Amino acid sequence: MFSLARVFAIAHKEVLHLRRDRLTGGMIAGIPIIMTLLFGYAINQDVRHLRAAFLDLANTSGSRALVMDAQATQVVDIVARAKSDADMLAMLRRGDISVGIFIPPDFERRLADKTEPVAQLMVDGGDPIVLSAARGLMDLRIGIDKRDAAQQVHTFALRAFYNPERRSVVFIVPGLTGVILTLTMVLFTAIAIVRERERGNLELLITTPVQSLELMVGKILPYILIGYIQVSIILALGVWLFNVPVKGSLWDFYLAVGFFVTSTLTLGLMISTFAASQFQAFQMTFMTFLPQLLLSGYMFPFEGMPKAAQWIAEVFPLTHFLRIVRGIILRGAELGEMWHHMWPLAVFFAVMMSLAVLRFRKRLD
Repeated sequence: MFSLARVFAIAHKEVLHLRRDRLTGGMIAGIPIIMTLLFGYAINQDVRHLRAAFLDLANTSGSRALVMDAQATQVVDIVARAKSDADMLAMLRRGDISVGIFIPPDFERRLADKTEPVAQLMVDGGDPIVLSAARGLMDLRIGIDKRDAAQQVHTFALRAFYNPERRSVVFIVPGLTGVILTLTMVLFTAIAIVRERERGNLELLITTPVQSLELMVGKILPYILIGYIQVSIILALGVWLFNVPVKGSLWDFYLAVGFFVTSTLTLGLMISTFAASQFQAFQMTFMTFLPQLLLSGYMFPFEGMPKAAQWIAEVFPLTHFLRIVRGIILRGAELGEMWHHMWPLAVFFAVMMSLAVLRFRKRLD
């Protein structure tokens, strides 16, 4: 017959197991805390402080007031002054800015005429949310007397680059390569080491002349090939099914993928030195994946996050890879122009690999 005593005995046993499993116990409180903090503080759809540059060919008091008024809206932050329109386009292509303010030489005539926009916004249209935020400047009567506001067409004309059709899929699919690789590469590597330990094979490997570093590098090499296969599948589907344009060099793209995959795999190695079982490896992978997904700029605009969240996001490989892949695929940037996002991947690889090797030796020597 059904016995409550046996039910409570099993429940008591499970509670004792949870008390011994510190990782699961920590996740009971950790996941709600992390999710609440991320969504409450870091996630913000009201995008402000977009990085912007300006090119003032009029160089009048009115044009300078226009730039200062644009800054005062807090929609944009002026971070550079372009030397030419080509210079401004180069900053957009590299991802240094999201918005360019172009003030033509006949600014004063346009201001007096009131029949056409007095300046132009050059916007990275790859991100629809950024484009929508920049579009809000068009109807702001900045730099214009309020008495003349009703007669003015628009302060700015808007020109969207890199995604003229304004399709969200063009922005999403290239970034999806980084998101999928982050999840699969970390999970595969973390589980591979733990699986060897559970089966007793790792102890056998330690008795051979194989060094810790050699073992770690040998473990990640096959997954680099797997990463390239996954990226190729995603990119092929994006081009074939969703007509995602590939404006940059595929050689540059695949070289960047190599940097990203190797750096991400070392995170999996690091997790494997902490996890005692494959289930724990999965738990820890999820815990590291969630902040990267939310803070990297894939789901929510990077500029809308508070500075503290942005500093944390700069540590993650996914943050830098998203900038690289969107720069190459959508904007046609060259890999050399994105080098300031490549070296953080190399640093992350060196640090994680060193820590993983040290922890591996400490646990199993």
